[in-house]
Amino acid sequence: MDAAFTAEQDEIRRTLRDLLAKHSGPGEVRAAVRTAEGHDPALWGRLAQELGLPGLALPEEYGGAGCTATELVLACEETGRALLPSPLLATAVLTAPLIAALGTPAQRAALLPRIADGALTAALAVPGGSMAAALGLTADNRTGGWAGGGRAGGVQARQATGDGGWRLYGEADRVLDGHSAGLLLVAAHTGGYPRSRTLLFLVSAEAEGLTRTRLTSIDETRPLARVELRDTAAELLGPHEATDVCGALAATGRTAAAVLAAEAVGAAAGALARTVAYVKEREQFGRAIGSFQAVGHRLADLYVRVEAARSAAYYAAWDPAAGPLALAQALEAARTVAGEAVQLHGGIGFTWEHEAHLYVKRAAADELLFGPVHRLRDHAAGQAGLFGDVAADGPVHGVAV
Repeated sequence: MDAAFTAEQDEIRRTLRDLLAKHSGPGEVRAAVRTAEGHDPALWGRLAQELGLPGLALPEEYGGAGCTATELVLACEETGRALLPSPLLATAVLTAPLIAALGTPAQRAALLPRIADGALTAALAVPGGSMAAALGLTADNRTGGWAGGGRAGGVQARQATGDGGWRLYGEADRVLDGHSAGLLLVAAHTGGYPRSRTLLFLVSAEAEGLTRTRLTSIDETRPLARVELRDTAAELLGPHEATDVCGALAATGRTAAAVLAAEAVGAAAGALARTVAYVKEREQFGRAIGSFQAVGHRLADLYVRVEAARSAAYYAAWDPAAGPLALAQALEAARTVAGEAVQLHGGIGFTWEHEAHLYVKRAAADELLFGPVHRLRDHAAGQAGLFGDVAADGPVHGVAV
C-alpha cells in the first residue's frame, strides 16, 4: 500500500479547505441550517460546479470525475472539519452508488449526470430509521428485519394494475436530507411474508401521496425527515426483482463507513484545532492555560486519538472492508475530542451557544445514525470470526463460561 497522496488529491483537499474557510464558518453554518433546505444552496452550487464534489466518485461517462473513494474521503474530511451542512453525504455517498450499481442503463443515464452536476439531490429512505442495519454496518442486512421482514410495518410495495408500475405504502423515519431531496430511493418489501424480499424504488419528490416532514434533530447540520407514502407511484430500481439489493447496500455501506470515518476525523480535528487556539489565548494566574502541564497532556492524548483515527480512515479508503472498524474508531475519537473541547473551554464552553457544542451534537448524532460504536465493533468481530461459532443455545466455542 502506498500511503502517499498524489498532487491532484492534495489539491482537492487544499482547494476545498480554502473555500470552506471563507464560506462555512460557525456563523454561516448556523445560518445555513435554518434555511428551508437545511443547507446553503449557493454554496452547494459552487461545490458542485467549481469542484465537482457530487460527481467526484462517479464514472466520467455520466459526467463524474471518475475518481476513487480516496478522493471522496479527503473531500469529506474537509467538510467534516467545517461541519458543512450539505446534501453530499445523502446524495453522493449513500444514494448515487446504489443507482450506479443497480440501475438500468436508462436510469443511470437519466439520473447520474444530474447528480454529478448538482442539479439533483437524492436521499436513501429505509424504514424504522435503521440506516446502520440496512447498510450492514451493525447487523447482517440479509435478515430483512430492518425493512419490516414481510410483516406489517416498514414500507410495503405492490405492483399496480394496468401500467406495470409499483405503489408504495408506509413510512420511513430519520431520512437524511429527506425533506429537501429531489429524488428518494426507498427500501420496501414485497412478496408478503412467505416470499418477502427487499427492493429499492425511485420516488420523485413531486409524486402524489408523498408527505415529507422535517424533524427536530440533535444536530441541525444533519437534517432528518419523516417520509410518508400513501399509495405513492414508484419505479423499481434495476431491470428486475432478482437484483441483489442487500449485497449492494452492504457494499455501499462499507465505502460509506470509510467516508463517514474521515468526516468524523475532520470534525474531531476541527474541534481540537479550535481548542488549541483557545488555550493559547486564555490566561489564568498570569499565564496561558495551554502552558500548564495537565492541559498539555490532555491535548496530546486528543492529538494521538485524532491521528490514529485518521490513519484508520485512510486505510479504509484503500480497503473498504475496514470501513466499519475505522468508523467506530473515528466516532469514538470525535465524541472524546468534542467532550474535552467543552471542558477545556471552561465556563464559556458550557454555554449552549458556543461553537464547541456544534461538534458535540455532530458526534452524538452520527453515532445515533450510524453506530453505536460497540455495535459496529461487535458486528465486525463477528464477521471476522474472532469469537468462533455461537451455538443456538450454547456458549461461544473455545471460550470458558
